[in-house]
Amino acid sequence: IKQDNPLMKEEQIDATVSQFTNPWFRYFLRFDPDVYLSKTKMPVLAINGSLDVQVTSKENLEGIRQSLTKAKNRKFETKDFDGLNHLFQTAKTGSVNEYSEIEETIAPEVLEKIVDWVKKK
Repeated sequence: IKQDNPLMKEEQIDATVSQFTNPWFRYFLRFDPDVYLSKTKMPVLAINGSLDVQVTSKENLEGIRQSLTKAKNRKFETKDFDGLNHLFQTAKTGSVNEYSEIEETIAPEVLEKIVDWVKKK
């Protein structure tokens, strides 16, 4: 398919419109996790990878921390795993294109953290 093909452009426009008008996507954009997290009293382990380009680690974990603090929840921990992507794989860039190139299913350090955290709770 040529890049300057008008049908390709029309298909891209249709796909984008379809995505943005999809009920799930519209719900996702309006969803406010603070509504639920700020009422959560149970233990929470919130983890992210520092190379996650889909959910930025620093901002996501800070938002979770603020919501759980608002809930007066003292049984939570947040952890940023350096060098891991959205799938908790050791990555170079964090790009979605890199996913298929990585053989690791999940970094052992993530599994260790989850197991240790569950054992303590």
